[in-house]
Amino acid sequence: MTAPLDGLRVLDLSRILAGPFCTMMLGDMGAEVIKVEHPRGGDDTRSWPPFYDGGESTYFQSVNRNKKSLTLDLKAEEGKRILRKLVEKSDIFLQNFRPGAIERLGLGYEEMSALNPRLIYASVSGYGQTGPNRERPAYDILLQAEGGLMSITGEADGISCKTGIALADLTTALFAIQGILLAVIAREKTGRGQFIDMAIQDGQAALMSHAAGNFFGTGVPPGRMGNRHPSICPYRDFTCSDGALIVAAANDSLWDRFARAIGRADLADDPRWKTNDDRVKGREELEAEIDKILAEKTRAEWGEVVSGAGVPCGPVKNIGEVASDPQVLHREMVIEMEHAKTGTLRMMGIPVKLSDTPGEVKLPPPILGEHTGEILGDLLGEPGERIAALRESGVI
Repeated sequence: MTAPLDGLRVLDLSRILAGPFCTMMLGDMGAEVIKVEHPRGGDDTRSWPPFYDGGESTYFQSVNRNKKSLTLDLKAEEGKRILRKLVEKSDIFLQNFRPGAIERLGLGYEEMSALNPRLIYASVSGYGQTGPNRERPAYDILLQAEGGLMSITGEADGISCKTGIALADLTTALFAIQGILLAVIAREKTGRGQFIDMAIQDGQAALMSHAAGNFFGTGVPPGRMGNRHPSICPYRDFTCSDGALIVAAANDSLWDRFARAIGRADLADDPRWKTNDDRVKGREELEAEIDKILAEKTRAEWGEVVSGAGVPCGPVKNIGEVASDPQVLHREMVIEMEHAKTGTLRMMGIPVKLSDTPGEVKLPPPILGEHTGEILGDLLGEPGERIAALRESGVI
């Protein structure tokens, strides 16, 4: 079967997470992704611990499958010449240099689109290509802070916290995929590519959605509530005898079923807790009572009882538990492949399940420069002696 993005070639000049996660998912769906890296060191994350026994970074390998690695020194004129030749043969160009940096190299959108008017050129940056903060450097934790996410994450009496994963970067990758695919659709109609300006802060601001709605409606910025929900109760983690169980009794019917399932029909019948609004207003007293009840049994015991009553619930799992979850395994969300240095490599799988044109993992994460000779020789037609000279001079 033909993959949905088969026939699209992506030049990936990004590094670390937002860009690489975006292009990996494009590669999962059939795009040919050429990852352009500096000959000495490559993507920053290649040097980030921990490492597999073969010496490859676990971080790098987690977001760089289905790509070919081409090493180029883009400060060298020969490196720029090769990149321009690739641009002429490509559909999508993605980079996450700080605004202005790639233009100083002569590789900005205007120059690249002049070479290939059908090129879709995506720039991912912390604050965008315009505005007073455009040139500020940015990392995920900064944008979680400056996008509002950290202000509502953490316990009410504690400090603001970032999420356990680099959520700002990862959601930006998903927004970038959306922009790229929209531009592909538009190109079918117009015959021309376009420029995509993707700011991580913009993405974080968009994700504030209902939290921002609360502010716009009340004038009061929402604060930290831990695992509680500002509009629903009970909807949080409760401590069982062996760990935490999430209970999401998100409406009055579910609340009634939950209270009766845990043997507390008196709570279900108590007029103080009849409506969700009542429960939200009196959450401190009600949640304290639920905590005492659930502490009497294990997560599994309560999970069976509460789920049996049709109430959404589930244990708080660590990554190891997720990776061995029968449902996760059934959905092929843990996959294995062979890697020249790492051996058998396990990764999280492809989350988008298409019935007729599913994604596929064809290539393991590349060793630095692994495909340089193949790309220069087979795709660009560079003669062997020139490739050897480029290696000798350090351009590749």
